[in-house]
Amino acid sequence: MTVHRPRQETLNDYAGFVDKFKPKKTTDDCYTPDAVYEAVKDWAVEEYGLQGREVVRPFYPGGDYESFDYPDGCVVIDNPPFSIISKIAKDYSQWGIDFFLFAPTMTNFSIRSVNHVLTDEKITYANGANANTSFVTSLGDCLARTAPALAAAIRKAQDEGKSPARPKYSYPGNLVTVNDLGKISNAGIDFRISAGIYVRQLDSQKPLKKGIFGDGLLVSDADAALKQAALKQAALKQAERESIPFELSERERRIVESIG
Repeated sequence: MTVHRPRQETLNDYAGFVDKFKPKKTTDDCYTPDAVYEAVKDWAVEEYGLQGREVVRPFYPGGDYESFDYPDGCVVIDNPPFSIISKIAKDYSQWGIDFFLFAPTMTNFSIRSVNHVLTDEKITYANGANANTSFVTSLGDCLARTAPALAAAIRKAQDEGKSPARPKYSYPGNLVTVNDLGKISNAGIDFRISAGIYVRQLDSQKPLKKGIFGDGLLVSDADAALKQAALKQAALKQAERESIPFELSERERRIVESIG
């Protein structure tokens, strides 16, 4: 007997079958948005004095960096496959080719014999993948550094054309919110307010037609100081709960003492 399956069930099965063959969004296919790439290239050229040197991009769909024709004196500024970035950096170092490469932030220090430029900017790549990105390079004389100007340039390149981000607000110390008390309570701190005035909106919010989410309490300067101290203590306790401390061994202390 032939069993006829519902049409929608058949379509769902077919869609799942086809989906298995679709290319997945991986960090090896992170095609860099043009605006982000130009921001990175401009920063690197200015920072390392690369004016006049040819910038090349050997990493593209179907490309082979090992057989790429590298002009004399060129510098590679590109986004390589993250899964083989250690090999790529090693090859370039052996071939005498300067490079400034996009690299994953969390495994940045696992790429050896390079200099590290940490920005930790989350980049949305052309294929929709998101990756916290930093850089490794043969350029410069710093083993590891931050680059606030580069991070800002990347953010600006990504923000162009986007809707403005929703603003964040901060309140004066004399205003106590339920969020404040929640943080203090979660840290196990016994904090008490004996007197206060309920408010839904500060005078400075009125022109913006804004209010205090969940309302708040206006408190004395003394209670405001106690609140600030309790919030600082709560933040420290939260950090302690979320971390496992490790100490240096005697061997590692001797290494530290030998550095520099």
